[in-house]
Amino acid sequence: MHILVAPDSFKGSLTAAEAARSMENGIRAVFPEARVTRIPLSDGGEGLVHTLVEASGGLYRHQVVSGPDLKPVTACWGILGDGDTAVAEMASASGLTLVPPAGRDPGRATTLGTGQLIRAVLDAGIPRLILGIGGSATNDAGAGALSALGIRFLDAQGLILPPGGAALARLARIDAGDLDPRLSALEILVACDVDNPLCGPNGATAVFGLQKGVEPDQVPALDAALDRFAAIAARATGRGMADVPGAGAAGGLGAGLLFFTSATLRPGIEVVMESLGFAQLLREADLVLTGEGQTDSQTVRGKVPLGVAHAARAEGKPVICLSGGLGPGYKEIFLHGIAAAMSVPPRCMALEESIAAAALLLEDAAARLCRVLKTGMDMGPPAGGDLAEKEKSG
Repeated sequence: MHILVAPDSFKGSLTAAEAARSMENGIRAVFPEARVTRIPLSDGGEGLVHTLVEASGGLYRHQVVSGPDLKPVTACWGILGDGDTAVAEMASASGLTLVPPAGRDPGRATTLGTGQLIRAVLDAGIPRLILGIGGSATNDAGAGALSALGIRFLDAQGLILPPGGAALARLARIDAGDLDPRLSALEILVACDVDNPLCGPNGATAVFGLQKGVEPDQVPALDAALDRFAAIAARATGRGMADVPGAGAAGGLGAGLLFFTSATLRPGIEVVMESLGFAQLLREADLVLTGEGQTDSQTVRGKVPLGVAHAARAEGKPVICLSGGLGPGYKEIFLHGIAAAMSVPPRCMALEESIAAAALLLEDAAARLCRVLKTGMDMGPPAGGDLAEKEKSG
């Protein structure tokens, strides 16, 4: 038996590589002779840099940038083995985990550091950038990142707006006259983990704002601020980008990049799988195990398990998902090629307890799953199966 282990990170507890290792340990506890191939994945959020740099034999780089709360953070980016492609993730510069829960304020959080990462790539003279934009703490339509690249966002008095998405409610004009000219020669491939538009009930604020710290009564105002940004950006560029799938990713950073750079957005999991030669690995496997921290209705909007399922279905391979939690709407994954899903915790547990023991819990869940699979294998085909075959042949 050849099992392909291809999880995402379990946010806040395990990297994708750590999760894959735990899953393999659980498999080997039941199937010690199985061939197991680990291939940690990312959908454009945390882990993208590590996944692609390690797979390509590339190099890591570090850059001190402004975090989402303007405090300095050291962000990691990389140069892939080809020497011509950089990879960066906004999560390391403008990510939710960089701000403690009590300090989260999406109305003021900024993507400035992400723009500083892009500028570091420009300074290095690298012609191509894969930019992952999952895991953000922000809701500023990328205004912070764009300001680091030379764009000015002005109010009615011609004053530069302060950082954050709330200030976009006062946006009157966008001055792109000083946009870094080197951007025109930089190919930017944005690895996006969702397909939401910028505004509206399925937009950046309404869908993702609450998990970043937006209060329910703040949603209409912040959504209106993004809508104002979209209208003025469209007037400044002659381009309508607010409804492009993925425009609402990372608090609207997807839209900001589409408006003012030559960036293209693609599902992050597709970008990663192509870079890792995932299709060939699938052809050699009998079963695929994937996983993530929480499986719910958002999973089918472009998360790792969905990408794995679509690729596996094309090759006729079964997929099972091990998840830290099964939330509302998780059953939608069964419509997209995932055969079964299992929650990792074996009992009701406090979140802090499950995070602390995540590696062992995931290993145990993989072993439990494999015991079920082994039972089915030991049972052989259903009793009626032989009769059905005889009827076909007779």
